[in-house]
Amino acid sequence: MEGVARRRAIRVAALPLACALVAAAPPPIDREALVRRHAITFTTADPHAPVMLGNGELGFTADITGLQTFPALYAELTPLLTMAQWGWHSFPNPKGYTERDGLTMVAVPGRGQQPYPWMRAWRDADKNPAFTWLRANPHRISLGRIALTVGGRPADFARISATRQVLDMWTGTLTSRFRYDGQPVEVRTRVLPGVDAVAVEVTSPLVARGSLGVSVAWPGVAPAINPDPSHWTPRAGETTRIVSRTPGEWRVERRLDATRYWSTVRSDGTIAQGDGDRLTIRGRTPTLRAVVAFAPRAEAPRLPGFAAMPDAVAAHWRQFWTRGAAVDFTGSSDPRASELERRVVLSQYLSAINGAGTLPPQEEGLFSNSWFGKFHLEMHPWHSAWQAAWGHADLLERSMGWYLRTLPSARAEAARHRVKGAWWPKMVGPEGRNSPSLISPFIMWQQPHPILLSELIRRAGTGRAGKDRAGKDRATLDRYAPLVEATAEVLASWPTCDATACHLGPPLIPAQENYDPLTTRDPAFELEYFRWALNIAQDWRVRRGLPRRADWDNVVARLAPPAVRDGLYLPVASVPDFWRVAASARCRRHAEAEGCRNRDHPSFLMAYGFVPGARIDRATMARTLQAVEANWDMRQTWGWDYPMIAMTAARLGQPDKAVDWLFATGKNNQWGATGMTPRVHLDAHAAGLVPKSGGAGGVAMAVNPDGPGYARAAETYFPSNGALLMAVGLMAGGWDGADRPAPGFPQRGWRVRAEGFTPQP
Repeated sequence: MEGVARRRAIRVAALPLACALVAAAPPPIDREALVRRHAITFTTADPHAPVMLGNGELGFTADITGLQTFPALYAELTPLLTMAQWGWHSFPNPKGYTERDGLTMVAVPGRGQQPYPWMRAWRDADKNPAFTWLRANPHRISLGRIALTVGGRPADFARISATRQVLDMWTGTLTSRFRYDGQPVEVRTRVLPGVDAVAVEVTSPLVARGSLGVSVAWPGVAPAINPDPSHWTPRAGETTRIVSRTPGEWRVERRLDATRYWSTVRSDGTIAQGDGDRLTIRGRTPTLRAVVAFAPRAEAPRLPGFAAMPDAVAAHWRQFWTRGAAVDFTGSSDPRASELERRVVLSQYLSAINGAGTLPPQEEGLFSNSWFGKFHLEMHPWHSAWQAAWGHADLLERSMGWYLRTLPSARAEAARHRVKGAWWPKMVGPEGRNSPSLISPFIMWQQPHPILLSELIRRAGTGRAGKDRAGKDRATLDRYAPLVEATAEVLASWPTCDATACHLGPPLIPAQENYDPLTTRDPAFELEYFRWALNIAQDWRVRRGLPRRADWDNVVARLAPPAVRDGLYLPVASVPDFWRVAASARCRRHAEAEGCRNRDHPSFLMAYGFVPGARIDRATMARTLQAVEANWDMRQTWGWDYPMIAMTAARLGQPDKAVDWLFATGKNNQWGATGMTPRVHLDAHAAGLVPKSGGAGGVAMAVNPDGPGYARAAETYFPSNGALLMAVGLMAGGWDGADRPAPGFPQRGWRVRAEGFTPQP
């Protein structure tokens, strides 16, 4: 009894302290205020910045009217599209090209001749038409165009005035106000959750008069495909058929060669057939309501009533903003804090639309086509890994199903390379086939990604089912164990081992892509990433009650350490004079000159940033970061490089430098009004980085305002947004072993309120 009394007295004595701690705790972040203070507002049409709406499966790009009324007003690289994760098409293949027709035999040390989908030069496509067909097919398509009409004809932009457009990300509503012939018009546009549908409300005296209406049209597929797949000249193989019609709803089947999809057009106005295959919708009251749904199946979708649609969309976005993590920089004295907060909010919104679907995202998401709409698996973490750390692991899990479905073909690819497990392609469509390329077949840093993403989901503690943490952890282990195990098999069986160590490559191209695949060996980042992922795979076996694999441990122990020369980490061990050459006057002036490689991604820094490289010496990595700052050609970097370097600086205990890197000056680190960053190539043709005929990935290069010598390849590049969120999640939410809250931000000048984060590895 005496012990009980003593414990009770201790608890009573501790109450004032506990109450004081509770009283001192900061209030929760006002999520609504955080999001709404960064609402996107336009008072004029920006031809480089249409606004996106979406639900993760469907993306809708809108002009200043809130619809797709004036596509010619927008730049070639910012087409007005309606794209879905399931919206794919292939041109006819009369010669029956198969994957085998795109393979080239490559000598692999110790493993003989092996088939790779390798184009040794761009001119190979002229010699082998199979390369062109296999690279371009399948590709994404635009499903439809929804536009305003006046008198049943296209609206005239010259008759529009007083434009004002606001995207309220808190409710997922785009409100566009303007005058047409002096009459007020208001358009509210939303994309519904759970069904791929665009809902429209148009309010104006012109609607009641029967003058202002809405049209729906279905494009064909342009032979060029990129960046706008829409084609409006009918060709053989394209048909539009009215399946059914009632006074308030029409069903349409669209056929593009072997691709079929269906549209439901519902309205409280009058639906009629316009010119060609176009449908027109006119109202009888001042407000016209319409919804256009797209689906890959003939079954009619279940749509809510018009009155319920705004609340359904608002609830979807309110859940997104309130359920996950948040960071608020209010009260910071650093003048960059508000801009970083804007970039973070806009990146969350854009990534929820473009990087949270049932397929790994492509680099331009559902905004436009690049690389024929195919996704690059090495970019998947930069798009989506942030979701697990930010409390949205369920969004990341949507795309993980693709890996599970593709396991059989990934196993077959591994067998073709005479290794075990599952070999993951690089540039790929939903069917899982690697695309012919000069570079893609030899990139290997996507191989550990399924282990990384599975581990991040496990750490986030969401999984698939289970009320308690142990149950959730077990559900995640059960679901993804086959994926982790098969991926680890490749990581352990692909390295080649000699008497002293195990090595990566050749053939190999690292994340910094300007190396000869036939001679490159032991890139620093890939070595640490393979090693880290194999250790995680072993941890998963232990968690599942299985023994560690001795053969995996053998590779972990024997993988060559990242090479060091003159106190600096080398990007690859096979180029020992890298830093001496990079520091030369010639290479500092012209990094694209022969023999100079101080350009593209400084990916070796990822060995202590993207992953917590256990064998990395902090002092050596700090010197290497300084060498990058002194010698790297930052004109030839990409949008994800800046957050990537910030992550390395943060882990090195240099938070001031981490923030500086987030704001580093660069053509590809410019953040527009909608939160998008460009993808710009420096003098790409002269440098031999892209073919003169087709641009990067077949994207037409365009003259742009960045100055002489620059060619703009895209108006947006979503790995920038996901990488920023991954970096800020690390800097604000911390990592294993971090010694203070928000360890990646300076303690002076920054007030960081972070909640809901899962620390990163």
